[in-house]
Amino acid sequence: MSYKVAVVGATGNVGREMLNVLAERRFPASEVVALASTRSVGKDISFGDNGTLKVKALDYYDFKGTDIVLMSAGSVVSKTWSPKIVQAGAIVIDNSSCWRMDREVPLIVPEVNADALEGGIKRGIIANPNCSTAQLVVALKPLHDVATIKRVVISTYQSVSGAGKEPMDELFRQTRAVFVADPIEAKLFTKQIAFNVIPHIDVFLDSGFTKEEWKMMVETQKILDPDIQVTATCVRVPVFIGHSESVNIEFEKPITAERARSILREAPGVLVVDKREDGGYVTPIEATGEDATYVSRIRKDPTVDHGLAMWIVSDNLRKGAALNAVQIAEVLINRKMLKSAK
Repeated sequence: MSYKVAVVGATGNVGREMLNVLAERRFPASEVVALASTRSVGKDISFGDNGTLKVKALDYYDFKGTDIVLMSAGSVVSKTWSPKIVQAGAIVIDNSSCWRMDREVPLIVPEVNADALEGGIKRGIIANPNCSTAQLVVALKPLHDVATIKRVVISTYQSVSGAGKEPMDELFRQTRAVFVADPIEAKLFTKQIAFNVIPHIDVFLDSGFTKEEWKMMVETQKILDPDIQVTATCVRVPVFIGHSESVNIEFEKPITAERARSILREAPGVLVVDKREDGGYVTPIEATGEDATYVSRIRKDPTVDHGLAMWIVSDNLRKGAALNAVQIAEVLINRKMLKSAK
């Protein structure tokens, strides 16, 4: 059986990656439609190794007969369009933050909590988590199942692609300007991003945390366990693709670094690269274009009882967004949930 799929926001970083992933995984699609704003209508966009699609206008598209819509056009667009698309009969898998904390919308990472879909898709919408949250919970889930996590402290090192294509261009322009001694213009970031790090992603909240940090905290609890205490510091770094995380975990039960390493080697979606030698770990450059969540530098944290520290890296455009969305669609098909959900 095959399905009609539409990708909304197809010209953006994540939308393009969604098309790539659909093609790479040979998703059972009878038709794939690329949708974007009217200014992108008629543009050719790549789909697989040899194919291209003509971009169509979201504003004028009839979703009747569409089975699955992968939405990556931001919260404002999703809030307006997702309910309309559901009314037309499609299931929406949304990559924005719009629906993540809605109690009637499942927030899904397939390797972690696909069973949450069994509770129903009441609004016809399934939410993708924040890109940093997705890779985090893929690594935490198998450890939580064994030793029960009490508390997690995360520091992220997030690439500029997490903010979109224009921030990637700004990093490129600033980097070039440094080498040719041109003036540095910071338009999209609060400070210069080239050769710098910025401890500020999204808006500040009254608590002193940023919204990005808040997202990681509440989404981890919704996906994994509301009893886990989570705190995060999110930092933008001058890397084009790939988010990294330094993670400290406190468990209720004893667990050694060796045991954690063994558990993670068997975990779905995880690849352990952990040699205690020069280069025996993964960095964003190696993770770019890959589906796995990489875990390195697993070691005992001696400052707490039953503590571990580790390093987690993943391609934020793939597992953090596009791949996760396609995997959700695959779960719907494999579990024969699509028809009943619609």
